[in-house]
Amino acid sequence: MRAPTKILLIGVLLVVAQLVVPVKEAAAGTWWSLVPPLLAIGLALVFRDVILSLFLGVWLGAAILAGGSVPAGFLRTVDTHMRGALVDSDHISIILFSLLLGGMVAVMSRSGGTHGIVKLLEPLATTPRRAQLVTWLMGVLIFFDDYSNTLIVGNAMRPVTDRHRVSREKLSFLVDSTAAPVACIALVSTWIGYEVSLLGDALRSGGSELNPFTVFLASIPYNFYPWLALAVGLTAALTRRDWGPMLAAERRAAEGEVLAASARPLADYENAGLAPDEDVPLRWYNAALPVLSVVLVTLVGLWITGRQALTAEGAARPGLTTIIGASDPFTVLLWASLIGLTLAVGLAVFQGLLSLRDAMDAAVRGFKSMLMAVVVLTLAWSLGGVCTELETARFLVGSVGPWLPVDLVPTAVFLVAAMVSFATGTSWGTMAILTPLAVPLVLTGAQTHLHHHLMAAVVGSILGGAVFGDHCSPISDTTIMSSMASGCDHVDHVRTQLPYALLAALAALLLGYLPEAFADVPSWVSLPVAFAAVVLWFRWRGAPARPA
Repeated sequence: MRAPTKILLIGVLLVVAQLVVPVKEAAAGTWWSLVPPLLAIGLALVFRDVILSLFLGVWLGAAILAGGSVPAGFLRTVDTHMRGALVDSDHISIILFSLLLGGMVAVMSRSGGTHGIVKLLEPLATTPRRAQLVTWLMGVLIFFDDYSNTLIVGNAMRPVTDRHRVSREKLSFLVDSTAAPVACIALVSTWIGYEVSLLGDALRSGGSELNPFTVFLASIPYNFYPWLALAVGLTAALTRRDWGPMLAAERRAAEGEVLAASARPLADYENAGLAPDEDVPLRWYNAALPVLSVVLVTLVGLWITGRQALTAEGAARPGLTTIIGASDPFTVLLWASLIGLTLAVGLAVFQGLLSLRDAMDAAVRGFKSMLMAVVVLTLAWSLGGVCTELETARFLVGSVGPWLPVDLVPTAVFLVAAMVSFATGTSWGTMAILTPLAVPLVLTGAQTHLHHHLMAAVVGSILGGAVFGDHCSPISDTTIMSSMASGCDHVDHVRTQLPYALLAALAALLLGYLPEAFADVPSWVSLPVAFAAVVLWFRWRGAPARPA
């Protein structure tokens, strides 16, 4: 869309907003609360300009909260909502972690370490299929935290997939489809404590004495969407068959264009002057050691902070899962990224590959390469804050109504969780909203017993629906970080990933939750059937990027 058309459309939107936008009291908890996030998402897909679209969404929401005043909303966008997003300590931690890791990647590239990794992985990733499979496997192996998963796998595999002409859209899809899905179902991850604590509160409020961790374990087989998202990624990598916008991207990459001509990557390392000098030796360990240090420091840090938290609470001999669940992941990620950057600089300087000044200059250029991603994250968090004040989630949850048959609760909860997560861009927030509402619905009579798998299916539908909506949403932080780590245009990532995420979600609904509701089909039957359906879909609808 051309600039004059954009400006005209924006002007029309502002005039309409000034005329019809209601005050907060009339909009909160109503369909009006959906307008800001839907506007941002729709404009992002139409304009292909995520920053402008997010800003307009926040502006409209701020105008509603400012009593219907569009000019006041313009000012509140910055002085209230964007500033409020940056005041949050967890948000600042994510930004600092991303900047430090971006600096580490830049130093690794400038010192020849990244190119050395490419040479090292060449025997494993000798074809486009193997490059994609290695990416998927790395995503599954780094299961303990979704943020670490996204940034490590995307940055490590980008040079490898580029060399084998795998599109950036495909790389960011493989990264995104293994980050939150695998962290959601892993027994040892930064998600586990949060999920179990929400379950514990909901069970106690419903008068149940069920062990929340036991309920969580029982829900894993019914957490259909994460399993099927992993299956879709693996099938796409193994079969080398794609469909929809992803097929077009892969065919373009097969011709040598891993990025579209109009793409605006969230992080652009190629144009930041970070290529190593011709006489610099390409040593793989100058990249592998900093990345490995990030992984090890994260694991050790999760153990240390978790033990400290449980010791302060007086817990005796906690297990590994409990320790990881009680940890402080945001603090640990800061430790890990700082140590990784320090090690990358130290290796480059002590081997004489770079002077200290050159290494620090590379790190600063790495920070600068992350600026667009930081802006997008800030706007996405601002829009999430606006949605919270407008009670968007309360409206979506209330739309289900008390009339729902109990056997259909898992199906309905999955759909509502997906809508809430898609509109707000947060899976954890969606879990916090729906868990205390959905769990008590099945706490009656025999349904409280785990041999009746309705409770497990409801919990699985909350977690799976939250991950699905977050996976698809352009305003989700993990979706943004996947684009950033992969060096992909964010709108292109969302547009190409959405059909694949919808395939996994439809398989979860049609072959998972609905058979469970109407025929009491257990998950050990549903999951293999759904996996087979995914494979058959790729064989039927998919086509190779390169003719045989």
